[in-house]
Amino acid sequence: MPPERATDDAGGLRYAQPIPRWFYVHDDLTDEVQRRAGPDSAAARLAQELLGLLRADQGRVTVLTLDDQLERVARQGPFAPFDVALGIGCAGERVAEQLHARTAWFPRVRRVGVTREEDGRGGYALVSTVAESIAEQLAGLDRFTSLAVVDDTVFSGLTIRSVLGLVPTALLRHARVFCLRGVGETLGALASLCPITAGVAAPGRRLEEVSFINATGLVLRVSIRRQGKSSLAFFDRPEWLRSWFPGYDGQVLDLCRRLNALLDPPGEATTSIDPASAAVRGE
Repeated sequence: MPPERATDDAGGLRYAQPIPRWFYVHDDLTDEVQRRAGPDSAAARLAQELLGLLRADQGRVTVLTLDDQLERVARQGPFAPFDVALGIGCAGERVAEQLHARTAWFPRVRRVGVTREEDGRGGYALVSTVAESIAEQLAGLDRFTSLAVVDDTVFSGLTIRSVLGLVPTALLRHARVFCLRGVGETLGALASLCPITAGVAAPGRRLEEVSFINATGLVLRVSIRRQGKSSLAFFDRPEWLRSWFPGYDGQVLDLCRRLNALLDPPGEATTSIDPASAAVRGE
């Protein structure tokens, strides 16, 4: 996520977070907790307590819902059905399918298995999550006449920019990027490469002014991916919570730990909500 570098007590590089002026939290936690533990479970009550705590930080923290973001994107149409849509990871594939159910824009969806990992040196590396390289996964695009690239969040733009760089020039002229949410600074930069439609376009610069996270990432060890190491949850980095939720980070940390203990008890493997595997629908 952040480009800043800082040194921890052991002398190694760590990833720092500034205090954003506006912080957006996508609520994918409510449905995930209900799916795992049930709507009347202790975990569901804790999840609502956590989200309620975040919503109380009015004017700075905004909790986003899936339906609202999908509707915001759909209202910016109509678009003729695209010949093929590339879903960035499982999340992008899901968004493409959810949008297609409302709009019929994406009859053919191809998942691209790609993610970003911390490289241990204060930076990030884009890696394939499947046996094929990213370039190999994008082979054969020249047979299509129009292209959609679909993701849930556009933050740094690293993934989208890398994928667009592998799209044949002739097809890129007939391409459009779709996302549920994105940082204004990044969306503006990407628009010079390809038109982009975003549900929530948050004005400002990333990190210092605007930041986005998924609520599940606070609780489950799925969001901070590290090369050669296990993934972490955001609560595993309390210094990030102090920057994101100043003055009540201790309450957030406690709720996240309690929720994690209920959803992923010690000794059990964390169940990823975004399994890394390649799939194609409609092709």
